[in-house]
Amino acid sequence: MRVDQISATVVDEAIRIHRELGPGLFESVYESILAGRLEARGLRVDRQMTLPVEFDGQRFDAAFRIDMLIEGCLVLEIKAVEQLTKAHERQLITYLRLMKQPVGLLLNFSGATMKEGIRRLVNNYTPA
Repeated sequence: MRVDQISATVVDEAIRIHRELGPGLFESVYESILAGRLEARGLRVDRQMTLPVEFDGQRFDAAFRIDMLIEGCLVLEIKAVEQLTKAHERQLITYLRLMKQPVGLLLNFSGATMKEGIRRLVNNYTPA
């Protein structure tokens, strides 16, 4: 399955969850439910993955923690905030760069609609 197909599946499930539950829950609740829905659709989901960082010849284990990695190629960062900011986007771009992953989705479940809470970010990715 290509990353674009995986992204479409994630967005479909996020919209469905948001329609049924609405805004106002903790990020961890949305993350748990989304992970369960994606696994039910046959996708491999790794949650709360630690990400080491190497700097100046030293390795720092568990320097970062990403919310989800789907099928080893799509990074998800889940938010439940009033509004997404450039800082949230920079956080995801940094994860993509450090993990050498092509695509990430920033999903904010606190908006009136899920559509306004979806940002797709790329790291030197060109569609197949």
